[in-house]
Amino acid sequence: MIEKIKKISPAMVFIILFGIVSLFSDMTHEGASSIRGAYLSLLGASPGTIGFISGLGELIGYSMRYVFGRITDRTHKYWTMTIFGYILDILAVPALALVGEHGWIAASILLVIQRMGKAIKKPAKDTIMSFAASGEGVGKSFGIQELLDQIGAFLGPVLLYVVMLFKTDGSTFEIYKTCFAFLLIPGLITIIMLFITKYKFPNPEHFEPEPKEYIPFKLKDKFIYYIIGISLFAFGFIDYALIVMHISKTFGALGQGVVTSSLINSETIPLLYAGAMFVDAVAAMVFGYMYDKNGIKALVLSTIISAPFGVFIFTKTTTASIFIGLALWGVGMGAQESILKAAVTSIVPKQSRATGYGIFECSFGMFWFLGSFLMGVLYEVNIPLMVFVSIIAQLLAIPFYLKSSKK
Repeated sequence: MIEKIKKISPAMVFIILFGIVSLFSDMTHEGASSIRGAYLSLLGASPGTIGFISGLGELIGYSMRYVFGRITDRTHKYWTMTIFGYILDILAVPALALVGEHGWIAASILLVIQRMGKAIKKPAKDTIMSFAASGEGVGKSFGIQELLDQIGAFLGPVLLYVVMLFKTDGSTFEIYKTCFAFLLIPGLITIIMLFITKYKFPNPEHFEPEPKEYIPFKLKDKFIYYIIGISLFAFGFIDYALIVMHISKTFGALGQGVVTSSLINSETIPLLYAGAMFVDAVAAMVFGYMYDKNGIKALVLSTIISAPFGVFIFTKTTTASIFIGLALWGVGMGAQESILKAAVTSIVPKQSRATGYGIFECSFGMFWFLGSFLMGVLYEVNIPLMVFVSIIAQLLAIPFYLKSSKK
């Protein structure tokens, strides 16, 4: 056993350490995501507003990644960008505990700040990861990171569930505020682990050999097809804030539902997200390994499996249908966080990879914003139409995935 541990390469040690950073980071902001939609609703935001705010956060968070990707490629300040972004991202979450009872505007601003922090860190973080992943198998490496990442995404909501078990006095609003305050604990651990990883690996770009000649970044056809595909996927993939708001209202978690369930209530709402994140973690590993063996076909399969999640969540009123829908949603998230990043590493050369990630995530965010806003509006007008648009948009991505895989 000891000999096997000794055989782990420095690159894999780095991947695991960075995965632990992501674990505690996701405990923080994914814990928040498990109650974010319900919290905004309690603060007075409408479904359309929740969809708009969720989409706006993604738009700002993703669109600015192109800018910060270019800055990262030019300065090579990978750690500086990563650390600054993480600090902004992490501290904005527990600050939600300071929001007043009708402060949905203040809460929305903090959520946008949090997404800006992700915009700063993500191109640099993914580029650093790609350097280590290039020699270890990109699908496997991003799958391992996503596994650890989603363990945190599972533990975050579980932490909030435990907080709710002990915080029995006060209104739902006061209980949720306490939950956000407790998220400061994994947030601080994230920052500490980040500095430990930087101390041990100050120059992660050395994991990947320098190319023999400089290859300037160009928008090749296969990259363009890939961007179109992931943009359609993002447009149709309904944000969890809208999902949890719908579940909370339908099952009476906010005191106004028409359906009752012993398994779904205000205390167990975070556990629903935890379950989805568990599926996400497993899916990331499975489809990550599949990508290394079968390429883009793994993404096609995951899209086909996850696309119908809206049918089970929004058109049914049973506990079982909600669980099935969230499991399918988790499959889509797992593929999104592992295969989508791995494919960029395979397409874009090392010298301009942060720019490639920036373009990828900028387009992803813009279409996530447009889709989230449209889904929020359609939710108030015609739920079956919203579900139909969601499924069709995701399935339309498949032909472009296949086009991008051709030489």
